[in-house]
Amino acid sequence: MLIRKRQLLSCIFFCLIIFSGNAVSQNEVTDLDEIFVTATRLNSSLSNAARSISIVDKDRIQNATQQLGMDEALAGVPGLYMQNRYNFAQDLRVSLRGFGARSAFGIRGIKVIVDGIPETLPDGQAGVDSIDLGSARRIEVIRGPASSNYGNAAGGVIAIETETGDDPAFIQTTLAGGNLGYKKFQLKTGGKNEIMDYLVNFSKQDLTGYRAHSISEGALFNGKFGFKLNEQDRLNLSVNYTDQPKSQDPGGINLEQALTDRKSARDRNVAYDSGESLSQQRIGIVYERDRSEGTLILRNYYVARDFSNKLPFKGGGSVNIDRFFYGFGAQYEFGEVLPENYALTLGFDVDRQDDDRKRYDNDSGVIGPITFDQREKVSSNGVFVQSRYNRDRWSISTGIRYDEVRFNILDRYLSNGDDSGEVDFDAFSPSFGINYQLNDGIIFVAISSSFETPTTTELANPNDLGGFNQLLKPQLAKNFEVGFKANTQNLYYEIAVFEIDLKDELVPYELESSPGRTFYSNVGKSSRTGIESLVAWNIKPNLILDASYTWSDFSFDRFVDQNNKDFSGARLPGLPESFAYLGFRYNNDDGLNINFNLNYAGDLYTNNANSVKVEAYTVSNFRMSYEISRGDWQFRPYLGVNNVFDTEFNSNIRINAYGKRYYEPAPERNSYLGITVNRNF
Repeated sequence: MLIRKRQLLSCIFFCLIIFSGNAVSQNEVTDLDEIFVTATRLNSSLSNAARSISIVDKDRIQNATQQLGMDEALAGVPGLYMQNRYNFAQDLRVSLRGFGARSAFGIRGIKVIVDGIPETLPDGQAGVDSIDLGSARRIEVIRGPASSNYGNAAGGVIAIETETGDDPAFIQTTLAGGNLGYKKFQLKTGGKNEIMDYLVNFSKQDLTGYRAHSISEGALFNGKFGFKLNEQDRLNLSVNYTDQPKSQDPGGINLEQALTDRKSARDRNVAYDSGESLSQQRIGIVYERDRSEGTLILRNYYVARDFSNKLPFKGGGSVNIDRFFYGFGAQYEFGEVLPENYALTLGFDVDRQDDDRKRYDNDSGVIGPITFDQREKVSSNGVFVQSRYNRDRWSISTGIRYDEVRFNILDRYLSNGDDSGEVDFDAFSPSFGINYQLNDGIIFVAISSSFETPTTTELANPNDLGGFNQLLKPQLAKNFEVGFKANTQNLYYEIAVFEIDLKDELVPYELESSPGRTFYSNVGKSSRTGIESLVAWNIKPNLILDASYTWSDFSFDRFVDQNNKDFSGARLPGLPESFAYLGFRYNNDDGLNINFNLNYAGDLYTNNANSVKVEAYTVSNFRMSYEISRGDWQFRPYLGVNNVFDTEFNSNIRINAYGKRYYEPAPERNSYLGITVNRNF
């Protein structure tokens, strides 16, 4: 298999060289040089970035989707596979080139950043329930290992930038409703003067859900305040409050249930009132000092999160986590002190996590006696250097980072013994990339390594004792990538080919004694080969076609599990071999906006043994809006239809679920409508 993969990569690499030399126009176009990215931590144009990066703009995020989840806005990003939009108790399952696919809830292996402040915990776990899509103006996605930039980020980076206030000041409100008990209210205001700008957004969203026991209620407040200290210094203050009092979890069901009653919930999930509630407060401060000799960026943040989760079993089935995490960091990019064709950034990150974790019996939805009580602390320290050298058509990028991650437990439930302890991980993560510009296009080659630690939740002992599972190791990856990207007058296209070798990959499993609770083990060795492609075509000035296609071969090279079962050669479960996106966007001068897309996901396996397959499907979505302007007033009524052709598919697959409860059916065709009213001052 390895020989076949290397032959495939060699063939594609040769084709890329031929393709890039013959396909680009002779016209001088600088669009790629004008698109700047910030998530790389080295100020760079898209043409200088020797890696695969996707950018999603404000119109796509806010005006083309229902905003139930981030997966709607990022659906067309190649290499990025997302599930679980309709189960808010589990959050999105996000996978970049296979990293993160193991997650039972939340996001693993992918660094999530909002306005320069991490949403990802020091242990590597992230959530998107506090991300305010209603004020997002731009999302950058680094596809592929990014540990040389961010440390514990094996799969890549999702960096979200929210809106800033502008002139004229405005106030905007949105009211919407639809099937599945969908209700939304949003109020946003912003403005700007000589010394500051501000953007404040409040939203509330309720959903009854498609399946039984799937009610969700949530509210978000997001504020961003920018202060112009002088012509070269700026201070940004961001605040966020999240209140999610109810998110029911209908659980996974077996195939028979999925075929006979797609709306049903797992009976145990109903009996034990499975679901979660959370409250979170976040404050972030970013200071930017821009001088000719260099640019300094300082970051500081504090997050308090109260989380409760009821699981579908009695013994220890009610979890409460009182979490506090914070951190600070700095990076300095040298300016004119370096020669013009050199760029250099260095910096550090210090992050801390403090979890007060308790478990209680779940007596049919009622919290019972305490069964588990421990204090968990995680410290993460990292230093990094990023550099770039440009000469003629060539650009060479290098980076290296050193990280140390320490997990510490203080066991306070001593009736079953003292399970206090400590686990330490550390890693060097280098990267190297080279670009060559070919008229309108750029060909690049990148080599990097990455690491990913288990999270505090994944370190739980399967023997139901306290302390950490000392057998778990961080997964290590080596990445090779070659790609080509080009921008002509009305066409942008890119293709990337990658091969990733992993050691000690983390995989989930369930036990009969704790159904609905996930534990983890390491795979000896696994490999990933893939092709990612993207086309954006301005067919006419007001008509855009977006298309992407991803093919992958993710497999276990060597894997014998804790029950001595051999899965060597099997495909990674939970991920399709291929998936694709086709979208059309139409805008005219009269204010009409139409979006239509098709999302295809190939078949996938539900378990390590590859004994149960989920068939491929294609689902389509439609949204139309019309903007009416009357002086300082703008009105935008809109209508949307999800799953236009009423396709039966699953919004999520629970990997290796006990009792073959793999399936979480997605809703049938459903619609919504709303109106946005904007007033300028």
